[in-house]
Amino acid sequence: MSKVAQKGAEEARNQLPNLLAEAESGRATLITRRGRAVAALIPMSVYREGLGAGQQSLLQFEGSGRRLWGKSVAHTLQKLRDEWDR
Repeated sequence: MSKVAQKGAEEARNQLPNLLAEAESGRATLITRRGRAVAALIPMSVYREGLGAGQQSLLQFEGSGRRLWGKSVAHTLQKLRDEWDR
């Protein structure tokens, strides 16, 4: 993928048809609001690669958290909630 362009939110809204055409041709655009990145417009090929690359089944971890929260999950969660209410 080539260098990522940056556009402010308003500018991106006004240029959306052009940005979509650029995404189709393989160019990504980072959309910012007040100088802070809030979204990325990326080509579908990049999106699809990302979906398959890091995704693994969680089934291998089934049951691995037993007793992680103590004997009573509800009791432990209530204690955590109580800490936040103070």
